[in-house]
Amino acid sequence: MPAQRRVTRWLERAPAPVFTAFAVLAAFATYFCMYAFRKPFAVGTFQGAVALPLLPPLDLKSLYLIAQGLGYCASKFLGIKIVSEMRPERRALAILACIGVSEAALVLFALAPAPHAAVFLVLNGLPLGMVWGLVFGFLEGRRVSDLLGAGLCVSFIVASGFVKTVGKLTLGWGVPEAWMPALTGALFFPPLLLSIWMLAQIPPPSADDEALRTRRAPMDRAARRAFFLANAGGLVTLVVGYMVLTAYRDFRDNFAREIWDAVGYADQPAILTTAEIPVAIGALVGVALMMGIRSNRAALLAVHGLMLAGAVLVGGSTALYQAGVIGPVAWMISVGLGLYVGYVPYNCVLFDRLIAALGSVATAGFLITAADAFGYLGSVTVLLYKSFGQPKRSWIEFFLGFSYATALVCAALFAASAGYFWLRTRADRLATSRAVGGPREPAGEQPG
Repeated sequence: MPAQRRVTRWLERAPAPVFTAFAVLAAFATYFCMYAFRKPFAVGTFQGAVALPLLPPLDLKSLYLIAQGLGYCASKFLGIKIVSEMRPERRALAILACIGVSEAALVLFALAPAPHAAVFLVLNGLPLGMVWGLVFGFLEGRRVSDLLGAGLCVSFIVASGFVKTVGKLTLGWGVPEAWMPALTGALFFPPLLLSIWMLAQIPPPSADDEALRTRRAPMDRAARRAFFLANAGGLVTLVVGYMVLTAYRDFRDNFAREIWDAVGYADQPAILTTAEIPVAIGALVGVALMMGIRSNRAALLAVHGLMLAGAVLVGGSTALYQAGVIGPVAWMISVGLGLYVGYVPYNCVLFDRLIAALGSVATAGFLITAADAFGYLGSVTVLLYKSFGQPKRSWIEFFLGFSYATALVCAALFAASAGYFWLRTRADRLATSRAVGGPREPAGEQPG
């Protein structure tokens, strides 16, 4: 439409701060609203248990979480192909279709009897797992992608608590627990439409963007395979770390109500949102600082250092809490900050800088979606282990042990990945230097 083209042309000529603010607002609002179709049901208690042959009874809420997690995980594996091959002009419509299907599934969830309603939570998660990669496709490959990605990542830090607060409020209005997820999603549909329209107006990366961050193009199966095989050692290490982080994040998120109740905040529903605000600010500042590093290779190392510091914070703050040095609020904020300064870079700056440092023509959306696929597989695995392997252990006890395990495993993996890619990009630098007969910055990098 002419009006849409006028907005796109205006953004192409707009000063960088104006473009950045517009793009961050559009992406943030889109993904923030998406959470209203995914997370509100987690605030419900869903009392009851399901008898299973040869296994301990499974409580209804865990069944629902596993069901949605399976759908979300499957969505990520589908997204490896769909997101990486999606043409830019089709992304906005694809986002709208994914969220529309998920809302229809929530309505069917409300209509179906328990425990069979779990089938519709599988359908609810099935399209939603592709939304992140589709949204990030509008932001990657730009000079300001670090800042754009950081702004987008704030959405999933604060949105989960906010939409669960809204869901809990609707329960207070007398809305039946089964209908609460669908109603909460419906409340967010109007702003969702506006934010998707805004995303569709964002122009593609400029020639200057491509010179600094390399060109981004859809990747077919052969391109995806070649990129993975060329960097398999580091990518596998990063994906395993992301599996642990995703499982830890999902457990903290899905059972936030139970954890807060256990530490004495059962009568303060706002804590679900307010405790995440300092976490979001801290994670945003940490990732946004990467924008000041022009060298993609140096930025890649700095991102690994940030992630390693996050792992240390998770383990250290948990030890301080158990020793009685800090209280429950300080502990939950600290582990949240440590978690998200490790988790957030995967979803924006880490893979964007990795592609640029390697000088490869690829898409960060492919790498993000692939990592997510295995990440949510890890999340479902941990939930199954807790439900069947340690059914009598309290949520808070399990979370404490999980915090230590996450800190130790991720710290080791991030250190190994940093070493791998530092040597890998150095090898590329030397190969380029020998080919042209002198020192030269690697592709995607500009002299600072």
